[in-house]
Amino acid sequence: MTIHIGAEKGDIAPTVLMPGDPYRAKWAAETFLKDARCINEVRGMLGFTGTWNGHPVTIQASGMGMPSLSIYANELITDYDVQTLIRIGSCGGMQKSIGIRDVILAMTASTLSTPSRGIFKELNFAPCADYGLLAAAHAAATAKGVPSHVGGIYSSDVFYDERPDLNEQMVRHGILGVEMEAAELYNLAARHGRRALAVLTVSDHLLTHEALPAEDRERSFGDMVEIALTAAFSVSD
Repeated sequence: MTIHIGAEKGDIAPTVLMPGDPYRAKWAAETFLKDARCINEVRGMLGFTGTWNGHPVTIQASGMGMPSLSIYANELITDYDVQTLIRIGSCGGMQKSIGIRDVILAMTASTLSTPSRGIFKELNFAPCADYGLLAAAHAAATAKGVPSHVGGIYSSDVFYDERPDLNEQMVRHGILGVEMEAAELYNLAARHGRRALAVLTVSDHLLTHEALPAEDRERSFGDMVEIALTAAFSVSD
């Protein structure tokens, strides 16, 4: 057990999917995993372990924002020896070519700051995804016929952003979407030599102001989970 995860050592699989929302973790585990069991309830941050196509998988919520994700990713890596961490979550689209329900595969993650800023100091480190996972996820999305986009995203420190000038520059420089966790996940994976990827469903759009209706979310998020699972075990040992 750790401070924030109540699971025993053998309760967590080497491959972990990390949604932000604990109830999304529960839904994904019940929908996609066989014999899923709850392995963490500390602070309401639910985690479940089961199997997918015979492979052990844990789905552990990370909470919102990079500081929260950093806590769970650190403990999963250092205390439970997790090798593959895939963020599954929603994001806001930032390019006209991207539609609601599309999937974004984050090759890089730009940010103003992360919990790792104190380590890097004056260095502007460029965190990126594991290429094997990225390529496998793109292949999985293509095979499923899910519109997908590979490129850079922006991991924001705030949800209620009041920097339209910054958003304009993100759009100008080709950033595909905005979310709040991936950059720190990529930093931690690089630091500890682990595989990481963010697979994101576009739930709203900053330019068109469209938003995914609540009743359509599960179907769209299901595509994202299947892509993540397929990618994880396309590159596993």
